[in-house]
Amino acid sequence: MKETIDRPPESAIPRVRRGSRREFLRGTVVLAGTLSAGTLLAALAPSRTWALEARVLDRNQARDLLLMARRLYPHDDLPDAVYALLVKDIDAACRDAAVRDLVRSGIESLNRAAGGNWASATPQRQLAILEAMRTDPFFQKIRGQCVTSIYDNQMAYKHFGYEGETWSKGGYIKRGFNDLSWLPDPPASASPPPFDA
Repeated sequence: MKETIDRPPESAIPRVRRGSRREFLRGTVVLAGTLSAGTLLAALAPSRTWALEARVLDRNQARDLLLMARRLYPHDDLPDAVYALLVKDIDAACRDAAVRDLVRSGIESLNRAAGGNWASATPQRQLAILEAMRTDPFFQKIRGQCVTSIYDNQMAYKHFGYEGETWSKGGYIKRGFNDLSWLPDPPASASPPPFDA
């Protein structure tokens, strides 16, 4: 017996509007960069190049946020690819009109305080501007998002040597709890006897 599949009539199938690539990119900003050769992340990444798409923020806003994240949480050897995760998360949050207005006015405040272009100010001047804004809701929003965007991802874990959660692997006690190779061994008098001794 031959099976048949009932198909809905053509008029019932929703049409997906397919625009051109140019139309798609018109409303999109792409931040891109290259991981430095010889770094841990470059060795682990499938490619040394990275790109991040922003749909709400424009190129200057995205650049200013990335630079703000670098000033707030400076790690000279942490690639821009990790800081760009903040831009991605803020861009997604900017789909909400209130957040979008907060971010846009905050970036305008940064530029106004720098005399026009915050990104071209000296690092010392940028820090002074951020210090003066530390109670501002925009500053608090970006600072708070930096913590999770920059530090809670696999690239940061690899960079800082964090193995991630270990609950699913049996916990830390049996998996390197005492494997501190970067500290000298303490004297025996400094530690109580082990729990199971």
